[in-house]
Amino acid sequence: MAERFIGLMSGTSLDGVDAVLVDFSPPQGLQQVLGHCQVPMAAELRQALLELNTPGPDELNRSALACQGLARLHVAAVRELMQEARLQPQDIRAMGVHGQTVRHQPGLPDGQAYTLQLDPSPWMTEALGIDTVSDFRSQDVAAGGQGAPLVPAYHHALFAAPGRAVAVVNLGGMANVSLLPADGPVTGFDTGPGNVLMDAWMHSRTGAPCDRDGRHAAAGEVDEALLAALLDETFFRLPPPKSTGRDLFSMAWLQGRAGQRLQDCRFDDVMATLCELTARTVASALTTAQARTVWVCGGGAFNPELMRRLQRHLPAAAVQSSADAGLPPDQVEACAFAWLARERLAGRPTTLSSVTGARGGRITGAHRVAGRA
Repeated sequence: MAERFIGLMSGTSLDGVDAVLVDFSPPQGLQQVLGHCQVPMAAELRQALLELNTPGPDELNRSALACQGLARLHVAAVRELMQEARLQPQDIRAMGVHGQTVRHQPGLPDGQAYTLQLDPSPWMTEALGIDTVSDFRSQDVAAGGQGAPLVPAYHHALFAAPGRAVAVVNLGGMANVSLLPADGPVTGFDTGPGNVLMDAWMHSRTGAPCDRDGRHAAAGEVDEALLAALLDETFFRLPPPKSTGRDLFSMAWLQGRAGQRLQDCRFDDVMATLCELTARTVASALTTAQARTVWVCGGGAFNPELMRRLQRHLPAAAVQSSADAGLPPDQVEACAFAWLARERLAGRPTTLSSVTGARGGRITGAHRVAGRA
């Protein structure tokens, strides 16, 4: 019997929703991807979500409206998938929905840790007649964990290679690594900015959403003084478990760290420096992993300049796109949430204490059952 799940991911890059249709009962391997679509996010919704990352007036009302806009975007993605696959709601077991993180504050000194995602799943369940699983992070935080990253368990299921160490790097808005040793527990953590600062700098100066193909970064030279100022951030020196988000790494952080140096540098040199910041902090996280294979997923895998810099900092490893392992970079995270939904419904833990630092693995995720009336 087919185990079809849909996974949806809207990450910190805020460029849109990736949706995948996955069958977890293929004759061979973990999964078979039956369909994938990307639905871009309207500028108005993107701006509304960005503004919710910092304190402002009337946040409750704005959050509710943004969540419903997010729901409409997700519903459109699912309907596109379903139409292309010629499937009906009853053909899908459930949808795994990440939601949109607007605040992430784990491990606060006063113990009042929290993580907050806008959860579009109630509207999705009603609009589509398909069960949803969402809210994967908050129980892990309640158990003393970071609530992130969530993907290392899936990375292990998909990419682990018996007898040899493998690393997986997810280059979304933020960057995180999964360390899959030849033996021993899986570990993983956020390393800091992935594409978020490069995208923000590009948009602030040109209006474009990103540095397409890393062209501006490739044309620039790293400003060592600027890089040193950016690397002098406490988060980079913290031991894992650790996680982060736009609460820390934002244009405000960049301007506060760089000061006048940011204005004095050429545009392309700033872009090259931000690209180097991501590559260097990710590579630093992998230096003791002894991984000869590094699979890269997320939007950053499509940036050849970022990939080149990662390879240069990891000369002993083969840095490769996850496409070379059979799964395109822009599908990995969405597939992870389909898998997390499947694990939740099967009653299996979906977080790893070796990754998040929680008191133990937890069966996380809220299951919403579609009404049949």
